[in-house]
Amino acid sequence: MARKTKEEAERTRQQIIHAARQVFHDCGVSRTSLEKIAKAAGVTRGAVYWHFANKADLFFAMREQVSVPLITRLDDLLLAEGLANPLDGIEQALNEFFRTLEERPEVRQIFEIMASRCEYVDEFAAVQTEVNKPALDFLGKVEIAYRRAREGGILRPGLEPQTVALDTWAFACGLFHHLLAGCPDEAWRRRIPEMIAAHIALRR
Repeated sequence: MARKTKEEAERTRQQIIHAARQVFHDCGVSRTSLEKIAKAAGVTRGAVYWHFANKADLFFAMREQVSVPLITRLDDLLLAEGLANPLDGIEQALNEFFRTLEERPEVRQIFEIMASRCEYVDEFAAVQTEVNKPALDFLGKVEIAYRRAREGGILRPGLEPQTVALDTWAFACGLFHHLLAGCPDEAWRRRIPEMIAAHIALRR
């Protein structure tokens, strides 16, 4: 019976997270109340508070549900031990990130919420630093990969790992924000792997 109760509680928690993602995306975070999320999830307001201390706690749970597995996959590609060519790892990680945005609507929704549907004020004022942390961590990991490429004699002579890591980070952020802005050009989106390949080729 205890096991069943635990499983039911987890199902309810997932219902609430799913509802929060939809309501945050449709209404914006600041205009979303826990009451509205409870109604969308088909549960009581008390059930929401039983699982989550406040809206920010729910926001982080929603984000982590997709970001943690995605970051793990990107790290496996970017920092794999024994990778013959670290530049290939950077290219594969970038392709995996943008492929995930295209193929998994729930992941794209969460990034859209964080980028354009959340005002980082009041109870969310302290959230922005944590939201930005994965992007800054990614910058550090890309720099590690470029350092490995230089140590292996693969990075083009004259390039500094820190500088090219910043350039790759800015390049990826530009693609990311253009896509989330609702880029309607399907042909442009299909060329993202080609653009990534051209970007990395400049470092070989």
